[in-house]
Amino acid sequence: MHPPVLLVFHQGGKRPAKTQMARVADLTRHHWQGRWHREGGFHSYDGCIPVVATTLDLLREHGPAGPAFWRFGRDHREPLLEAIGNARRDAYLARSLKAAQEEQRRREEEEAARRESWRPVCKDCGKKFTDDRWKAVEYTRDWSKRQSHPHLCEHCQHQAVTAQAKQQAKARAEERERQEQERLHQEAEDQAAAQKAGGWLSRFRT
Repeated sequence: MHPPVLLVFHQGGKRPAKTQMARVADLTRHHWQGRWHREGGFHSYDGCIPVVATTLDLLREHGPAGPAFWRFGRDHREPLLEAIGNARRDAYLARSLKAAQEEQRRREEEEAARRESWRPVCKDCGKKFTDDRWKAVEYTRDWSKRQSHPHLCEHCQHQAVTAQAKQQAKARAEERERQEQERLHQEAEDQAAAQKAGGWLSRFRT
């Protein structure tokens, strides 16, 4: 977009300044005329030169910040910043941005709801997995990093691991006890056999 051009007219002859502005606007139409966007309800001025006109009398009456400026192609006067701007286009873009943001938010909410429907549930207590637990039990190619009891939540997993550890410790203790009993039993049998063999030897000596 080209920078705007400001024209200030002064009533110095027989022709009214307003008529002179209209004449200049007509002669320069191909430079400033925009293209109408029916869908958005605004003119697009891409490649055009914004031309704004006013008179010394209007500037004296309204000041540079008042409605003293006429943008060629419009039917009313505006403050300068509004005259060189494109309020309808800005409003359309704001609406479009808001609609896009709302659509994006709707899609994110739908995706979150869909993912939530897939959230695992503990097979023991029935509670839903936390995000951390869900992430921890997700499939990974590294089997060394897989979580034990992937069907249980953190609390139930901890209880299951603790119970399993106690059971394994009990089994090891029972196995040690069994082995000790077998050793004592074997020692008793060996001692009895030795005593029996010693008795036979005593008979042979006599």
